[in-house]
Amino acid sequence: MRIDMSEKPNITAIIYNKRGHVLSIGKNSYLKTHPLQAKHAIIVEQPNRIYLHAEIDAIIKCRDLDRAFKIVITRLNKKGAAMLAKPCAICQSAISQTPLQVVEHS
Repeated sequence: MRIDMSEKPNITAIIYNKRGHVLSIGKNSYLKTHPLQAKHAIIVEQPNRIYLHAEIDAIIKCRDLDRAFKIVITRLNKKGAAMLAKPCAICQSAISQTPLQVVEHS
């Protein structure tokens, strides 16, 4: 089955430290997964939602997670217009197990 990527929203999550320096950038994927994604999907009883979310991708990529302070999530539709980007239950579960203190979204 082929997925039409042009129809899917582009979601980006950026993790910052307290000084505002970027620690990592994550993107959603409709083709990749990760054990951390699967773990939190099971925790929130949504085991079928295995494709990698931007927030979890940013957490995985963050090499200095103890300094992580804020995560900013943006979501754009195929035309580049901003859409709601509130973290889902899976991502909220993952974020709650990090030192992140601020969650901003559009």
